[in-house]
Amino acid sequence: MKKGLITIFCLLTTIISFAQTIISGKVTDRKGIPIIGANVFLEGTYDGSSTDDKGKFSFTTSETGIQKLVFSFLSYETYAMEADVTSFKSLEIKLREEVNTLTGVTLTAGTFEAGDNAKVSALTPLDVVTTASALGDFVGALQTLPGTSTVAEDGRLFVRGGDAGETQIFIDGIRVFQPFTPTTNNVPTRGRYSPFLFDGITFSTGGYSAEYGQALSSVLLLNTINEPDQEKTDISLMTVGGGVGNTQKWEKGSLSVNTAYINLAPYTEVFPDRNEYRKPFEAISGEAVYRHKFENGLLKLYTAYDHINVDVLQEDINFDDLIRFDLENNNVYFNGSYKGALKNNWLLNVGTSYTYGKTNTGIIGNDIRDTEQSLHAKIKLKKGFSSRFKWSAGAEYFITDFKEDFRGADNIEFNSQFNNNISAAFTEADIFFSKNLATKVGLRAEYSELLRDTYISPRLSLAYKTDKFGQVSLAYGDFYQNPNNNLLKFNTDFRAEKASHYILNYQYNNNGKTFRAEAFYKDYDDLVKFDTDFASFDSNYSNDGFGYAGGLDIFWRDNTSFKNLDYWVSYSYLDTERDFRNFPERARPNFASTHNFSLVGKYWIDKWKSQLGFSYTFASGRAFTDPNTPFFQGEKTKPFNNLSVNWAYLISPQKILYFSVSNVLGFNNVNGFQFRNTPNDDGFFDRRALRPAADQFFFVGFFWTISDDKKSNQLNNL
Repeated sequence: MKKGLITIFCLLTTIISFAQTIISGKVTDRKGIPIIGANVFLEGTYDGSSTDDKGKFSFTTSETGIQKLVFSFLSYETYAMEADVTSFKSLEIKLREEVNTLTGVTLTAGTFEAGDNAKVSALTPLDVVTTASALGDFVGALQTLPGTSTVAEDGRLFVRGGDAGETQIFIDGIRVFQPFTPTTNNVPTRGRYSPFLFDGITFSTGGYSAEYGQALSSVLLLNTINEPDQEKTDISLMTVGGGVGNTQKWEKGSLSVNTAYINLAPYTEVFPDRNEYRKPFEAISGEAVYRHKFENGLLKLYTAYDHINVDVLQEDINFDDLIRFDLENNNVYFNGSYKGALKNNWLLNVGTSYTYGKTNTGIIGNDIRDTEQSLHAKIKLKKGFSSRFKWSAGAEYFITDFKEDFRGADNIEFNSQFNNNISAAFTEADIFFSKNLATKVGLRAEYSELLRDTYISPRLSLAYKTDKFGQVSLAYGDFYQNPNNNLLKFNTDFRAEKASHYILNYQYNNNGKTFRAEAFYKDYDDLVKFDTDFASFDSNYSNDGFGYAGGLDIFWRDNTSFKNLDYWVSYSYLDTERDFRNFPERARPNFASTHNFSLVGKYWIDKWKSQLGFSYTFASGRAFTDPNTPFFQGEKTKPFNNLSVNWAYLISPQKILYFSVSNVLGFNNVNGFQFRNTPNDDGFFDRRALRPAADQFFFVGFFWTISDDKKSNQLNNL
């Protein structure tokens, strides 16, 4: 009996030993360096091992047939192979480094990001509203970045040789058709929307994504706050008006409401400017944001209304008396967006915006009434198939209904109406070859119903990480844009204007220090030309215009080298010429400065409980035509200089007293010149300098926040 048991035991041992399979091999990286401690296991079993100091592994299993062998290690992509278990012998496995948002290369050519969640942020939301020269306007802060030209009398963004109409603005990915308030001659406009709404800004000075179109030079992407941190009330009392805001929160939703009233009448009584007002600028505005969280998504609904009016008498060299300019504008804007997750790791973005704007303008007895209704609808799908490949695609539709009624002082009447509708589709892929090399490839197709034409726009960018802190990027793209409303209201027989962008970028980012250098070239084609002094119903139009813009942008920011001091420096060199509009030849346009320089600093003083700030801007002279000389655009204005300062004093954690002065040194800036239409008795065309309405602007405000934590304040909004 005992011998029989021994025999059975030996047989079982033999059977078991024959059923065991040895799995072995070696794990290295792509360069052949052994990976120590990598996990190797059969999926769905407890059979596995870890690699030794030579990257080798070995273990046995009783599993048979087709099995999946998995290799994993931190910061490397998981690799799996499926085969008969007996084939897993003497394996040579090379793992690829995982690409992630913290260590991988980023595609940054032509793009500045401002946001607490941005990987490489040139500005923060706080910067946007604490820059001294910005006066609380996010566009004013962006004008201190390289790539922009200072056009003080306008107030909008002029980017890399493009005029302000070549930049488009989007909120949560949805188009804003009328982002700026209308204004009178030689008085800069402002953005309509409150800076505190946004927690992220992406400013693309060129080469932007295929997701966006109808912009020859630049797009500005504004992202609203996903969720407020707490319930609170904000109260503002200012020398130019006041405002109040309130935020309420619930378990899955929140509502923020803000109202403001601005009236410059008291200010202009104390500080008169060069205009004579029948009614100084007055504005009333309100906005609301509702947010609701679903299980797998977030819904945002934003609406805003503003009403402005101004009635002013201004000097004109061709009239003995002051000319009257009165303006009234009503604007309603709605933006709704939803972002959520679908099955199989798909992400869905849908949104729509609607704008209604009505402007009544009276100038020298002429009455002009404009009405514009616009709508944008968009859908986008995105999926990350792996850490190395992400793909997105979408479609959108733009509707613009424009009407203008013109009644002239000499009984001339002109009525114009058109529908500028555009359909578009786009697709884009992000491909990461390694954590050091990535590319973005995109394609956009647009069809204009008004122009009856289709346009295909390829987009391409490439980035290579040179070391731990630096990278080089390249970008190319074609961009199309329909002519603006001031042209389409007179004529619709156009082609879309075109610009091709070429960009080379280097960026360094380390411990609060950021350096960017970017060279660019833009080739313009099919620009609109006309043969009269101003675009009119009796002008002859063509798309025979062309031009170029090239240059170099430099940016440096440092917020760690000096305690409590944060500063940035930007410089732009711009070489540009165009033959467009009514130009008789190719020349530099009057909105483009060759040199632009900005220095911005902010310093916190604990003892004073204060933040002191300054902003200095320099721009070289801008070209203009002097009819007393034979040269077109042959003269230049003197350089522009502006030093602005501000002081935010914390009376208590929730009460702030704020002071600011623009152009504190009183530089005598000249925006341009106006010449008489006819020469004097000596055959000379007299001129007058176009000076800013006011050389300086003084601002004082008191800001009080009431919140549960008794710490929140409006410093972020100043």
